[in-house]
Amino acid sequence: MSPTSTLAAPKPGKKPENVSRKRWLFRISVVMVLLPLFYLPGYFDRIEMNRGAKGLGERMVGEFAVGPWSIRLAEWNLMPPALDGEAGYMKTFSLALCEQCTAQVKAVYIRVGKPRSLRAAGAIFFGSPYRQFANLHVPDRATPDSEVWITLEGWDGSTHQVALPLAEVSPVTAGWLVKKGNPT
Repeated sequence: MSPTSTLAAPKPGKKPENVSRKRWLFRISVVMVLLPLFYLPGYFDRIEMNRGAKGLGERMVGEFAVGPWSIRLAEWNLMPPALDGEAGYMKTFSLALCEQCTAQVKAVYIRVGKPRSLRAAGAIFFGSPYRQFANLHVPDRATPDSEVWITLEGWDGSTHQVALPLAEVSPVTAGWLVKKGNPT
């Protein structure tokens, strides 16, 4: 080596800076690889729910007779109603028609409070007859004692309705209304 060489040997007992930096980068990369593993169970659970492998929703409300037909109703998630901008607070429900009535039912509607007419029947369910969705508008004037009205319209022009207590259809929403300050 010539006397002008600038290479210096590291001092004993002291690590070069780039080695400790590489160790931290390695540790951070390990954390970044392992962190998504904590979210995988919830992710797969949500995928099964979206595919219908876990039923209609997170909470099955029940099976109800509406005129000559029957429906199965479920809460899609167990969360309180979510604010949807100018539309107000919305809650998602899912529904399945009975085997015999899939060809007879034209439309299914859901609403808080008794509808004045078929034109004001509420939110329409959409999707296949075996798994339909609707976003129920929860009005500001709703109370836990309010009724949820489900209206079925047949291809023959007939309409059939059933009224269910909101506390039975969605206990989470009823609790949210009490907490919000809408007592019975």
